[in-house]
Amino acid sequence: MRWIDSLEAAAAEKLPEAVHRYFRQGSAGGISVAEATAAWSQYRFRPHVLTDVSTVDLKTTVLGTPVDVPVLVAPTSLQRQADSDGELAMAAGVGAAHSALAVSSNAGTTFAELGAVGTPWWLQIYVVKNRDITLKMLDAAVAGGARAVVLTADTPVVGRKENDGPSVWEVIPPGQLLANLDEGEYGEDDLSKADDLTPDVIGWLAERTGLPVLVKGVLRGDDAKRCSDAGAAGVIVSNHGGRQLDGAIPTAQALPEVAAALAGTGTEVYVDGGIRRGEHVMTALALGARAVLVGRPALWALTVGGSAGVTRLLTDLSEELEHAMRLAGASALDDLTPDLCVSIDR
Repeated sequence: MRWIDSLEAAAAEKLPEAVHRYFRQGSAGGISVAEATAAWSQYRFRPHVLTDVSTVDLKTTVLGTPVDVPVLVAPTSLQRQADSDGELAMAAGVGAAHSALAVSSNAGTTFAELGAVGTPWWLQIYVVKNRDITLKMLDAAVAGGARAVVLTADTPVVGRKENDGPSVWEVIPPGQLLANLDEGEYGEDDLSKADDLTPDVIGWLAERTGLPVLVKGVLRGDDAKRCSDAGAAGVIVSNHGGRQLDGAIPTAQALPEVAAALAGTGTEVYVDGGIRRGEHVMTALALGARAVLVGRPALWALTVGGSAGVTRLLTDLSEELEHAMRLAGASALDDLTPDLCVSIDR
């Protein structure tokens, strides 16, 4: 068995049951979360032959930041349940792989502490009904050295989860979330997700922070173009790990349309959701993604192996990608073009 394939089972032995369920579950009937990985396996390759692949270069840039590998870590909550050092351990592991990560606005670690690690990081933000809270979060992230803002756009309300046991919120201890807010200054209504957002929020975030803004949760080409026209520096093709609208299209199917809509705009395209193999990464890059993000696998790796586990996860996926590229006749990421892939999805 691949080490990556063993991670979830190993993590389940270490995590409280409610936390493991929270990490792995999707919304409602679990259709989208179940389809995510299989959708990447619906592509087949048309490899080149007689090309020099004696060296393969995986280096790229993400919003101008150099990284050694095109595999980043997606934002996730409750990382201190996976490892006592939480986001600090995750960032250290990512940094050792010379990559970058997005950090949840729900983080249980202050952005000042995170910035001290030195790993390039982006803030994932929910715009909430009390905009003052959002502004405090943004200002703290800028002070902590965030290099971009990732606007989660697919959460006007939180997707319904069907629990078969205690909710995670009944078992986690205090201090695991929202370390960048003073608890006494907000209430539940203040933190409710804003349901009145339009593309104008992209410019508002950029003006407040002076940082590039990515929009996460895009599954349609027309929405991607609206984001680009409003000033987004990038979009992340994502269905929130199957945790929002159940039955939402897999990201592997959505990516080609989004990439085509943004061709020639300079808006960078990223993708997450169900990516578990180097061949999946190669497919995503060929279909137009600049890099991919992994969420649940990073949580499992952090649980099982701490920061070293995260480093190994990114390293293993990158080594698999390099191997697949050699077999496909590609010596650099620019060689990965849409004609490399054919969908066999029925």
